[in-house]
Amino acid sequence: MISLRDLPVTLRALFTSFLIVIGIGYLMALSYLFLVDIEPHHEEGQGPVEGISAKYHGSTDTRLEAALKGTMADKLTAKEREQVFQWIRDGVSADGYAKIEPILIQKCATCHSAQSGMPILPLTSFEEVQKITTPDTGLSLLQLAKVSHIHLFGISMMFVLTGAIFSLSVTPIWFRVAVIVIPYLAIIMDIGSWWATKYYDPVFAYIVLIGGAFMGLAMACQILVSLWDMWIAPLAASVRAKSQELRN
Repeated sequence: MISLRDLPVTLRALFTSFLIVIGIGYLMALSYLFLVDIEPHHEEGQGPVEGISAKYHGSTDTRLEAALKGTMADKLTAKEREQVFQWIRDGVSADGYAKIEPILIQKCATCHSAQSGMPILPLTSFEEVQKITTPDTGLSLLQLAKVSHIHLFGISMMFVLTGAIFSLSVTPIWFRVAVIVIPYLAIIMDIGSWWATKYYDPVFAYIVLIGGAFMGLAMACQILVSLWDMWIAPLAASVRAKSQELRN
């Protein structure tokens, strides 16, 4: 049976480059999720579970507040965000809108307008902004279906490639099978819990974290074991062989 240790240098270099880039990409994805879903809620004294629950199940915040505390937080200064939040707390009045209109026109309307050509909600008038000052109910059915199928296809294909490389490692067969299967179970656990958090109970946000943790551990294991087998193990075997020759 061919193993990673038997591969020519060209294939080992190819697989190594791929695994390193995939690993970096996965870390970047985790960083993005932290900055968008966790950090804004952490600043308000909430934990990661609350952040995940708010994303899928919704929160007491309006959609506008949720966006300005999450993905759009860096578009406005802290003072500008507080002005918008205060307007919402004061009852979303047409008179009060005049005070925040310049902020939204300058900072938001560049993308959120009919002229931008982008398929997003315009925010150029009181009536348009008023539509997103209702309580945040989390991702819609359409949004949830969209991100679910993208993640199911994308992550599954990623683990096909990393798992194929890992399957050639010199480790016990039971270990290889487990590390190849676990991430797929974790994907189902993770994405299934998005739906359960949205439509059943926010407590399923804990399962989202657990599924993500198993996925990350499996990814790290597949990458590190494969790199070890391709480079460190052959080098160690060569050193041992030379040492044995010198002793003889």
